[in-house]
Amino acid sequence: MIYLDTGAFLARFIEKDQHHEKASEVWKRLRRRSEPCLTSNFVLDETFTLLARWAGVRFAVDRARNLYASRFLTILRPEREDEIKALALFGKYGDQAVSFTDAVSFVLMRKHRCRRAFTFDRHFDAAGFTRVP
Repeated sequence: MIYLDTGAFLARFIEKDQHHEKASEVWKRLRRRSEPCLTSNFVLDETFTLLARWAGVRFAVDRARNLYASRFLTILRPEREDEIKALALFGKYGDQAVSFTDAVSFVLMRKHRCRRAFTFDRHFDAAGFTRVP
């Protein structure tokens, strides 16, 4: 099981992204293994908004539909208590410019006992997770 962060999605879908080649390799590995993937509605919100800005709304909507139809992707939705816990982490890592979306991701990953994240964001290291690639 692996948690997918915004950077993984962006690098997959945007060929000009600096991490596109590495991301493509990881996506192929995940697909080959049929590895269960987790993400959050917060991550998808970020992803679709950025895809729309960089590649157009139609492109973003098409990718969103494919992700929502995926049988390998579980979309986690935080409860109120999860968001309150995320606020504490948001404050704790404030000096490192951790986003609230990242803080929510950390809470959800711990809650679902997911230790690995497909991300290019070093904040996941600081929070004690293993980053892939």
